[in-house]
Amino acid sequence: MTPVVICLSRSGEDVAKRVALALGAPVHGREGRVANADAFFANALDHVRNLFAARVPVVGVCAAGILVRAVAPLLSDKRAEPPVLAVAEDGSTVVPLLGGHRGANRLARRVADAISAVAAVTTAGDLSLGLALDEPPAGWRLANPDDAKPAMAAVLAGAPVVVAGEADWLAATARAGTGAPVTLIATEAPVPGGADRLVYHPQRIALGVGCARNCPEDELGALVDAALAEAGVAPGAVAGVFSLDLKADEAAVNAVARRLGVPLRVFDAATLEAEAPRLATPSEVVFAEVGCHGVAEGAALAAVGPAGTLILDKRKSANATVAIARAPEPLADLPGRARGRVALVGIGPGQAEWRTPEASRLIAEADELVGYGLYIDLLGPLAAGKQRRDFPLGGEEDRCRYALERAAEGVNVAIICSGDAGIYAMGALVFELLDRAAHGVSDAARRVEVLSAPGVSALQAAAARAGAPLGHDFCAISLSDLLTPREDIIRRVRAAAEGDFVIAFYNPVSMRRRTLLAEAREILLRHRPADCPVLLASSLGRPEETIRYRALAELQVDEVDMLTVVLVGSSQSRLARLGEGPRMFTPRGYAKKIEGAA
Repeated sequence: MTPVVICLSRSGEDVAKRVALALGAPVHGREGRVANADAFFANALDHVRNLFAARVPVVGVCAAGILVRAVAPLLSDKRAEPPVLAVAEDGSTVVPLLGGHRGANRLARRVADAISAVAAVTTAGDLSLGLALDEPPAGWRLANPDDAKPAMAAVLAGAPVVVAGEADWLAATARAGTGAPVTLIATEAPVPGGADRLVYHPQRIALGVGCARNCPEDELGALVDAALAEAGVAPGAVAGVFSLDLKADEAAVNAVARRLGVPLRVFDAATLEAEAPRLATPSEVVFAEVGCHGVAEGAALAAVGPAGTLILDKRKSANATVAIARAPEPLADLPGRARGRVALVGIGPGQAEWRTPEASRLIAEADELVGYGLYIDLLGPLAAGKQRRDFPLGGEEDRCRYALERAAEGVNVAIICSGDAGIYAMGALVFELLDRAAHGVSDAARRVEVLSAPGVSALQAAAARAGAPLGHDFCAISLSDLLTPREDIIRRVRAAAEGDFVIAFYNPVSMRRRTLLAEAREILLRHRPADCPVLLASSLGRPEETIRYRALAELQVDEVDMLTVVLVGSSQSRLARLGEGPRMFTPRGYAKKIEGAA
């Protein structure tokens, strides 16, 4: 992902802007201390921590200690951590702090070159050889990364380095030494590696695939393995899996890409048909079916371009086809378009601390944000610089339809929802549109990938603020009759009342709808005591948050608005009178269990 440049003071603004210009990155500035920035944040530690959790590379024009304190609680896997760089405010030094396995040293040198600074690289491998053996450049893959550590240890101990094969970036590492040599091999062939043999594959191989609808995953996988073996190509030399856009959602095709750890890219039929003169086995049957004379061969050739060649023509099984082409250089930038994605992202009630790292990552990865404008605004700097499409309240179907059709163009879209996207939010509507036979979405939109990231729902947030009111069986009921018939809502309230569930009422009132909450109160009073505790939680996670308790008999409709979650206890729910104030909880029956054991 594109890095974010963090600036904490006006004295560092000039350097921050120079770094951002060199990287094509946005500048995020501290509120009240930085005059000009693409986005502003209130707390540096929180903001850097949120970016790091979302795996966004961070370049901080500030003291290194600030960045260290911010991300320290999140450090766990060095292979997954994004680059974190500290740049001195005077522009003299660039220090890569974290992310050496994800390009931090290379990024530090790039920044240093841009602002005429010194890159204070401290990684032993970089200092000894000028590069990290476990971090090959774009377009190359290390086949045996687990052997990089012992190989590097041997090199640091003085072992000679032998380079075999053609790779300009490796050539300068060859040197004399003492003891057993460490061999660095550059090849697209499947050769074995080891603690003294690191194998690097140039990713210049395009794997073209086609298949019948619902082709078994193991059938296509076996055909791919056989084709690679026949061509003498290692899986690590494959740059991507390529196919016709009609196959973007095919499970077997996506499974092959996941197993090889490479992207899937697709082309339309016209693009593949342009490759017809170069096909080894054109087919009129395929042309009649999908509009091009070959899928596997055409996709492989389209991927490697006019200078590339087909090295293995079409191989077939009962339901699948595979072809292999080679580009003259590693394919660092893949042609074709990605399978579009819609990420259903629940951001919780609003405060960043309640947003999951997965949600933050999906937002950071998105090309475009879609949703009710207020919810996107709550993302603060995380949304800065991203294309966004705001929809008003009431435009729910329009926003979901728009997101799916944009994803059909290959765009990575995130639909931003408050709470959890699957609870009274857009998740169900997205799947409904995909499932509709009529008035749904286009065929291309039905082929996009849909992910859902869980969020902290309003009922969870309210319960946490109250204590533990959901300690026993509970349910949620929306009192909005815009989409649900009023009689159905009343029937559900009665059933929940008779079942003695703790109930979370969503959408309790609106400007025109004022009576259902009062009706629900009267129904509940027939089944639970008048002093049954009720929690009114408003604007959860925001500065204007309020928490109030009422007895059920005293609940008044006028003190509730659309930003309030009404949580009604069961007949067993209690208010514990503690020093910091009342806390609501619902016993689960442990007292009876203990008494029985005694």
